[in-house]
Amino acid sequence: MSPNPTQYAFGMIGLGTMGRNLLLNMADHGFAVAGYDKNQKQVDLLGQEGQGKPVQGFTDPAAFVHSIKTPRAIMMLVPAGAIVDSVIAEMLPLLSPGDILIDGGNSHFTDTERRAKDLESKGFHFFGMGVSGGEEGARFGPSMMPGGDAEAYKTMQPVFEAIAAKVDGAPCVAYMGPGAAGHFVKMVHNGIEYGLMELIAETYGLLKNGLEMDNAAIGQVFAGWNEGRLQSFLLDITKDIFAFDAPGTDHLLLDDIKDEARAKGTGKWTSQEAMNLQAPLPTVDTAVSMRDLSKYKELRGQLAQLYPTADASLAVDRAAFLASLEQAFYFSMIMAYAQGMHMLAKASEEYKYELDLATIAKIWRGGCIIRSTFLNDIFNAFQNDKGLAHLLLDGAVQQLVLAAAPGVRTVVAAAVATGLAVPAYTSALGYFDAFRTARLPSNLIQAQRDYFGAHTYELIGKEGVFHTQWTGLRDKVETSAGTHANQTPATPPVPSTKQSNTEPANPKL
Repeated sequence: MSPNPTQYAFGMIGLGTMGRNLLLNMADHGFAVAGYDKNQKQVDLLGQEGQGKPVQGFTDPAAFVHSIKTPRAIMMLVPAGAIVDSVIAEMLPLLSPGDILIDGGNSHFTDTERRAKDLESKGFHFFGMGVSGGEEGARFGPSMMPGGDAEAYKTMQPVFEAIAAKVDGAPCVAYMGPGAAGHFVKMVHNGIEYGLMELIAETYGLLKNGLEMDNAAIGQVFAGWNEGRLQSFLLDITKDIFAFDAPGTDHLLLDDIKDEARAKGTGKWTSQEAMNLQAPLPTVDTAVSMRDLSKYKELRGQLAQLYPTADASLAVDRAAFLASLEQAFYFSMIMAYAQGMHMLAKASEEYKYELDLATIAKIWRGGCIIRSTFLNDIFNAFQNDKGLAHLLLDGAVQQLVLAAAPGVRTVVAAAVATGLAVPAYTSALGYFDAFRTARLPSNLIQAQRDYFGAHTYELIGKEGVFHTQWTGLRDKVETSAGTHANQTPATPPVPSTKQSNTEPANPKL
């Protein structure tokens, strides 16, 4: 289609896989759209794939901007970080106040907050939107998580609802909340994704090394699981991977791939922010660490020689263990989702996002990478109780967890006894066991912190913050609550309810 000034309803900056396919998706739904990329090859590819559709590519930024109807709506799908800022700087002189800019990449939520404030001060509308689904999702229906400028989103809502994935007729897109809520939700989505992928990888390791199954049998396990309650996008693609031979060979391409996992950083961001929010996320943390550990292949090879495993095979009944493994995966999958949803609840409270966890689960059911049958259970849990503090408090989820718990205990015990690494499974079980413990041994940690750093502690059934002089004669102990019976009168008590100057932070830490 030849360019025609003010012809196009929407513009896309960045014509890589995601940007190009989203544009083609919009064109399929009757929207006239324009795309811009500095790379002529990307523009040419858009022209080839969009032949006969209302879509046009540009390498000239001014021509691109001027071709879009005003007020303009332009989306960026470029790598996160400084590139986003450089694109904004390039576009602003060509735009007019009132135009809408959308960041559809995986930007860190703090960058989105900063950009929103800056652009709002200059008269522009801006919002960040997480987009999940990969190449296929972008082309035929992604899950989208917009947040920020609510009025700007309302302008774009008909377009995004048209191109989004649909589940039971409902589009997998919804306004998340103010500020950087959209990008925050997408970040947590990606963290959960890391956890699920690590669990699948550890399952593969157990099947291959523990049960000594061949690739065909392993593929059958994943395919069978994907037909039941574990049905998910990630298992669906995993079964396909176990059916894909390397070109020109009679063996799987998987067997030729180096065992070093890469990452773009969103999982790390999730772990970092979870620690800031004090929202425990051990399964995601473990997944991030395991990707890092995998990169030390040469060192791993050296350590394998120094610490060999005598026999990594599991001395178990295969059929019974596979049944337990299915339970273990289901249990650990629930924990990964539960950790992510709890983090979203904490962030909503901290950042005033007003997140609706039921809505988030609803739009994750289709189009996105972590879509699964279990998301219906998550949706029902938070739909039935909007104030649900944690997914594990839901009665229906409780029954699922209790039924699957024996399986994960069997699998973890067998793997640990044999020397097979299952850190994500172990972290999921540890998270559950710790969270269901009414009294943790953390009181000892507080005593130790007060001993070496005068960091104070709180007492059961007594108001205030306390500190003890633990050193000196062991039979002379002072606390802010008073003097012990065996204390000598010569030792004065420590002032009560005054926190040590050495640590002004929350004494509960």
